[in-house]
Amino acid sequence: MDKDAVLTYVQRPRGTAPTLLGGELPLSVINSSRYIHQTGPAAQPQTEGNEGDESTSTLDHAIHTVLSGEVRNVILVGREGSGKTTTLEKLVLDWAKEEEEHLQHFSCVFYFRLEEINSLKDPLSLENLITQHHLSRIPPQSMHLFLQKPEDVLFVFDDLDRCGLSLDPSAHILCSDPGQAVSVSCLISSLLHGSLLKGAAFVVTTRPSEHLKFLSGTRMEVQGFLKPQREAYFNAFFTDPSVAHKAHVHMEKTLGFYDFCSSPRFCWTVCSVYRTLMDAGATLPETLSELFVHILVHLLKVVSLNEACNRELVLALGRMASHCSLDQHSSCTKEELGHFGFQPFLSSASAFLQVDGDLDSDTCGFSFTSQPMLEFLLAVSLFLGKSPSEGVAEVLEKHRVHAKFLDLFLSGLSEPIQRKPLETLLGALDSDHIADFKRWFKSSSVETLKGCRKEEHYRCFHLLHQAQSESLVKEIVTPSARIGISYGGLSLQDCVALNFVFSCLGEMELLNLYRMRNMTEEKAEVLASVMKASHKILLSDSSLSAEAVVHLASALSRGITEELDLSNSQLGDEKLKVLCNGLRDCKLLNISVRLCGLTAASCEDLVSALTSGNSRVCVLKISANHIGDQGLMTLCRALCSPQCKLQELQLQRSDLTALSMDALSAALCSGNSELRKVNLTGNVIGDSGVEALCNALKHPLCKLQSLNLFDSELTGKCCPGLMESLVSEHCSLSELDLSVNDLGQEGALLLCQALSRPECPVEKLGLTRCELTHPVFVQLGTLLRSGTSRIKSLLVGLNKVGDRGVKHILDAVKDPKCLLEDLDVEMTDLTDACVEDLCAAIRASKTLKNLELRNNSLTDASVPALVRVMEDSDSMLEMNLRYNDFSEDVFEILDECDRIRY
Repeated sequence: MDKDAVLTYVQRPRGTAPTLLGGELPLSVINSSRYIHQTGPAAQPQTEGNEGDESTSTLDHAIHTVLSGEVRNVILVGREGSGKTTTLEKLVLDWAKEEEEHLQHFSCVFYFRLEEINSLKDPLSLENLITQHHLSRIPPQSMHLFLQKPEDVLFVFDDLDRCGLSLDPSAHILCSDPGQAVSVSCLISSLLHGSLLKGAAFVVTTRPSEHLKFLSGTRMEVQGFLKPQREAYFNAFFTDPSVAHKAHVHMEKTLGFYDFCSSPRFCWTVCSVYRTLMDAGATLPETLSELFVHILVHLLKVVSLNEACNRELVLALGRMASHCSLDQHSSCTKEELGHFGFQPFLSSASAFLQVDGDLDSDTCGFSFTSQPMLEFLLAVSLFLGKSPSEGVAEVLEKHRVHAKFLDLFLSGLSEPIQRKPLETLLGALDSDHIADFKRWFKSSSVETLKGCRKEEHYRCFHLLHQAQSESLVKEIVTPSARIGISYGGLSLQDCVALNFVFSCLGEMELLNLYRMRNMTEEKAEVLASVMKASHKILLSDSSLSAEAVVHLASALSRGITEELDLSNSQLGDEKLKVLCNGLRDCKLLNISVRLCGLTAASCEDLVSALTSGNSRVCVLKISANHIGDQGLMTLCRALCSPQCKLQELQLQRSDLTALSMDALSAALCSGNSELRKVNLTGNVIGDSGVEALCNALKHPLCKLQSLNLFDSELTGKCCPGLMESLVSEHCSLSELDLSVNDLGQEGALLLCQALSRPECPVEKLGLTRCELTHPVFVQLGTLLRSGTSRIKSLLVGLNKVGDRGVKHILDAVKDPKCLLEDLDVEMTDLTDACVEDLCAAIRASKTLKNLELRNNSLTDASVPALVRVMEDSDSMLEMNLRYNDFSEDVFEILDECDRIRY
């Protein structure tokens, strides 16, 4: 086949010359060696047996791979301006110039632009289509050869979505004879569905459209330019590498988070605007609104009209934009343009619109080059009009479904500094319209920020970001705004908007990023300044990349953050190592890395950070990590250092045993440890481990005030040692939790002896589910009214002693010498029989504030008395009655007292 004929067809001039909005013609890009290979997508096979190729590095290679396989139909799907046409033309030109070996197994390549096929007249045969429309220089013998060997033929169809033909095979009687004349619609359908020239290969491009459901083959998403491709494009566009770098960095910072930045056409537009501004020494735009202001200013200067004509032109474009948005018309006829008032400006159409066909023809079509430009022109026209028939709220609601950027553009244009360049060409925008928008914006934003719908918060932040007004942020984000709600799930675009708003507000009490499941390097880099200015950062249940942790560590080292929660973020040892770089020199006081997949290896890095000399960390929550005894023994090195400021260490469920308790005890007695609180819940400490801790409690240098041994596999054998420690001269322990251990009656009675001694410092005692018996409750009652006990909080739930056992404690509560403030008797088998004693205790006590009665057997009969005593009490704050045997009949009575939970 004559490849020169293909070159002639592909390279022939067509359409209007490119403008700032149209992008560079594909042929110009290819011939000037500025073609950028797009990243190859993972193929999505649409045909049984085809697994696609997920290992391709570029889109071109992915196409070549599929075309060399058994199923050779490729469907390229992408948004407007994503580079589909350029990719196809590069494919065809490489074949015709024989610069690529991949496609040389095709003897014929036929390239069709489907918008041109729309103008063809029925009926038409395949032979006529090729000879008349595509190539006039195909000799008859060549036609015969490729008809006989269709597997050597490649058909390329561009812009299928612009084909006004039906591709539904059920709507046609598909033909198989290349010489049969049928409708153009039937002809294209017969080719694509394989009944005509079966075995031929196809590459089809389309925007997402209805046509897709009628196509089979390997579907590939044309992603456009990702960040690396954008950088390469900027380097090719600007001859000066430093200018290219400056322009690219600015674009990524201010616009790179918008999905349409992946469009090569949009990159062309941005580069063109930036070059004009940089040549003039002007400031580059900070927002999307500002960029489009510069674009429109440039276009208006191109058409060179006076101010009055400029206004009429923009108003006409706005009417067309509204029509296309509301009615979802992708293009308009010349007649429709006349209805919009565009008739005097038809000669200027190509500067603003894509023109399909001859401008002098009545069949000529006009469309906007991009959805953002459509919406920007609509926004400008709304602020240009003189007498609005509806308010801004109604306009936005009307366009809500299809106009994604309209409110953003209105927000940007409402600020004088951003619209000023436009007003030099259009005259002043209407102040009443702008005031109407601002009233709506302020009132709706204030209400939005009082709520908890984070998506609505994000939109408000985007609008404020477009306005670029610090005073407006402070006016809208009032003290009643709930900006402490979780902002997990932020997109990069959301991060930029949130960063702007929070930066305007200054120091933040809380940056709540709970469930930030995809904290990438880019997001963390954007949020770094906000993180530095936040006293507390909540990143629990999140997922951070290693690069994101670098930015977090840097923000901690340079910021004011005092509390950081990374619980359940699956950091792992390597990411924690990076984080510890920031812990060595920061203001952090409290850090939680609970359930982060850490091992003993992380403890070395923590020791290094905690003993750096600059670390202020006093609370470390490292629970639910597999650090084991080796990890704790490593941490004890830090506790022995005078540089370590640690006061609280939470080690719940950390795979610890008695083996590491000697090291912990030694650290507590070292004289350098500041440790006041240790939580060892859920470890296999055992009686021997407690023995080591008891030695520390008696030591004069031990400062421990709180020890939690909940569910630590203890028995009554540990109680003699505990008794001795609690009454020792130097013991400072005020909180002791021994819940969920099998202490039994003998062990608990020994503890009661210690607790009744005046030298025992314990004020809060946990004995929940410790197999306590009635005699133990007798002794607890005795010590509470002894006048020597300091107990203020007592947890004795889940011990089945019933009304008779609990009565001893309730009787003690009535005694003026009892100091008890909190009492937990959950699930102790209480019945209505205890209510009289319960009420008597509440009435008599001057100290009792909280009473936990969940999961007992109280019934409706007890409710009136309990409500009455709570209403009469001046000291009681809360009574919890959940999960008792109440019916709905008493809910109204319980509602009368807001201090009762049920």
